[in-house]
Amino acid sequence: MMDWIEEAERWVLHTYDRYPVVIVRGEGARVWDIDGREYLDFVAGIAVCNLGHCHPRVVEALREQAGKLLHVSNLYYTQPQVELAQRICQHSFGTKVFFCNSGAEANEAAIKLARKYAKLRWGPERYEIITMYNSFHGRTLATLTATGQEKFQRGFEPLLPGFRYCPFDDLGAVEEAITERTCAVMVEPIQGEGGVRVPSEGYLRGLKEICRQKEVLLIYDEVQTGMGRTGKLFAHQHEGAPPDIMTMAKALGGGVPIGAMVTTDEVAQAFSAGDHASTFGGNPLAARAACAALDALLQERVLDNCERVGRYLREGLQGLAFKFTKIREVRGRGLMVGVEFEGLSAKEVAKGCLERGVLINAIGERVLRLVPPLIITEVEVDRLLEVMEEVLRGL
Repeated sequence: MMDWIEEAERWVLHTYDRYPVVIVRGEGARVWDIDGREYLDFVAGIAVCNLGHCHPRVVEALREQAGKLLHVSNLYYTQPQVELAQRICQHSFGTKVFFCNSGAEANEAAIKLARKYAKLRWGPERYEIITMYNSFHGRTLATLTATGQEKFQRGFEPLLPGFRYCPFDDLGAVEEAITERTCAVMVEPIQGEGGVRVPSEGYLRGLKEICRQKEVLLIYDEVQTGMGRTGKLFAHQHEGAPPDIMTMAKALGGGVPIGAMVTTDEVAQAFSAGDHASTFGGNPLAARAACAALDALLQERVLDNCERVGRYLREGLQGLAFKFTKIREVRGRGLMVGVEFEGLSAKEVAKGCLERGVLINAIGERVLRLVPPLIITEVEVDRLLEVMEEVLRGL
């Protein structure tokens, strides 16, 4: 294993703090390293492998499509892309879809569309977008600026003008921040990279009403919360507060890179040919995989499992919180769960779990993020809880 790690350090740009594991195979909620050791995966590619690793329907779709057509330019129509757009619109508020390759690209498209729409409808001064402190929207210059965390922005100044920040879960702050220059409010229904922060009930409905009254667009970044992660296909559906624009990526392709921006017919009219593009966006291979992944999510009772096992996981973690006072809070929805510590390093907990065969993601120093495959079982959750308790006792 160490030979491969040394070669990676030699040849691959160092933009990640990687754990010393070389993963070579995955199936369901488990992965294996190059030495044959098995791990229970509560990271799932950071909420990418919602169906688990190598779901049979996705694998078969990829095999079949790879033998037919891998790529053609978006100057031409392809069946998988049309079929995927139909599926997304049938199960969301939207009526038009733009395809790209990642969450950051989807958010770039949303930012461009919001600005173009506002300029066409209200004039050139409507260009500012309000986002939230502790948000995360990507690492391109525009999405980095939209991200309300200085630690990600430091060193890349000057940032793109036209963004303002508000506290998350504070409707009054948003209402006060909107000016005649505001074109949109952009928000994650649950902040992921910001620490798995769930807003108060009614927050999204309140944002929608404020945006309606002030005539600004509402954008949901559902890159992490979408595709069933919270127990519904999209997190905003818990509140019945659809946006004007929504972005998704991560789990959309069942493990294959693909992103999408969804919007309404009215807003979509702001884009015309040449206003935005993506060479690989919605390519036949990724689109066919995404069709298979979406079908599996909706037909195999995955969302029901997410709600049931997510509740079981949170209850189990609350039980650990009663035993260990250094667990400050357990929060989340569905199988998007955060554990915040006080006086204890989340990275040390994650490291201890890794040594015992369980993969968990630490966000900064204080928060563990648990985003396992949505097919995870109670038995596998029990194993996680057992390992965490052992690690916490040791620390």
